[in-house]
This record gives sequence, structure tokens and C-alpha cells, in this order.
Amino acid sequence: QVRLVEFGGALVQPGGSLRLSCAVSGATLRTYVFGWYRQSSGNERELVAAISRLGTPLNQLDSTKDRFTISKDNANNMVYLQMNNLKSDDTAVYYCHAEGTEFWGQGTQVTVSS
Repeated sequence: QVRLVEFGGALVQPGGSLRLSCAVSGATLRTYVFGWYRQSSGNERELVAAISRLGTPLNQLDSTKDRFTISKDNANNMVYLQMNNLKSDDTAVYYCHAEGTEFWGQGTQVTVSS
């Protein structure tokens, strides 16, 4: 059974930075493509960024391309999302997902507000 646990969400002011982490257990990171998704109130869940089995960033949400960076640490089974220059529109619950599977984390709340 694959388990994903996200952490790192917080309340941050506009222009601030956060790094979200996803701890993966039950599989190695080379087993799946991993993605970060987000869902804000009243909206559907959307893909923010994905990373290949070999560690190459894949598709990414246009509004985040010059601000967010996805990465992973195979040795420690961690997937990260570095978020810079945060905006109020980035407020959402952020989820880690193993693509093509039913495995999702529980989510971590990011709130961007002054």
C-alpha cells in the first residue's frame, strides 16, 4: 500500500515562499510519475506540476511556471514543491498524487493573505 503524506502548508503573505513536502512510503519514487494538485473552495482539483520517474519536470500550470518548482529526492522518498512569489490565487489545499493510481495524500492547506 502506497502512502503519501503532505506537509509544509501555512499562512503566508503575498510575495512569500513555501516549500511543500510529500513523504512517500510503500513504493520508490521511480515507480510512478508524481504530481502536485490543488483545490480551492468551489473549484475542481487541478494539476500544478508533475515530475517524471527520472526526475524531469513535466507539465505545469501556466500561472505557476515562473514561480513554482517541483523536485524529488529519491534517496529519501520525498517529493517537493517550492513555491515563490505566492499570490492570493494560490490559496488552496495542495495534494500529492501518484499518477495513474488511486493514491492521494490528505492535503496541506496553503493560505496566501495579508
